[in-house]
Amino acid sequence: MMLAGKRAVITGASQGLGQKIATRFAKEGADVLICARSGDDLKLAEQQIRAEAHGKVAAKVASIAVEADVRSLVEEASGKLGGLDILVCNAGIYGPKGPIDELDWANWVEAIQINLLGTVLCCRLFLPLLRKSPRGKIILLSGGGATKPLPFLSAYAASPAGVVRFGETLAGELAACGIDVNSVAPGALNTRMLQEVLDAGPEKVGPAFYRAAMEQREKGGTPLDAGANLCLYLASDESNGITGKLISATWDPWREFAEHRQDLAKTDIYTLRRIIPGERGLSWGS
Repeated sequence: MMLAGKRAVITGASQGLGQKIATRFAKEGADVLICARSGDDLKLAEQQIRAEAHGKVAAKVASIAVEADVRSLVEEASGKLGGLDILVCNAGIYGPKGPIDELDWANWVEAIQINLLGTVLCCRLFLPLLRKSPRGKIILLSGGGATKPLPFLSAYAASPAGVVRFGETLAGELAACGIDVNSVAPGALNTRMLQEVLDAGPEKVGPAFYRAAMEQREKGGTPLDAGANLCLYLASDESNGITGKLISATWDPWREFAEHRQDLAKTDIYTLRRIIPGERGLSWGS
């Protein structure tokens, strides 16, 4: 089993991709601790994961936006798992939908608090445990806003871009510590967040995004297994030394990355970077 003897914390794991990642990790031998804000959903997820697990499974209600909750989660990982090798920051929300000057400001701030600051807080507070691991792994889940504008979803667009750049920065800080940090783009998923967009309607999210969501629902979206498989790879020893990257579960040849480990370490491919005119065939401004 790929994660035998490993200990993992997965946030936002009461359903959807987070639960799928936790299930894959548990089936591959890891001891897992999952958290979410909804106690009922979390309890059900814990039972379902335990049914397929080859290691310990624990769950704790926690909001990653609340420092006391995250500190309690760290204590739980230390006590129930005996330490930590893998942190998966999956918890996130869309936040308010609509023009920036019309939407509820408190809800916008809440989305940044959860998606960006909550992710940073988890990394910050779990680092002492990860530093004790023979090979620590941090996996950050990134939304579509990291690589393209998302009009009328500004909080959701801004926060994953911040998460990815934070991941690149943290990877640099931890390069000498044996802790790999990577961000994952799992693809367009048919989860409850898609339903949020459909429920909001084209008036809130814009006609183009709404049409894309309708088409995604009809076609089925990206399978949850795609993102879970990539997270499993990044959590395993096969990916040791691959760090500071934003990797697409559906478009990038990540299964071949181990063969190109040295090249990846010396290049800025699979990262967020500014584009200059010369890179698009234009002679001015370069």
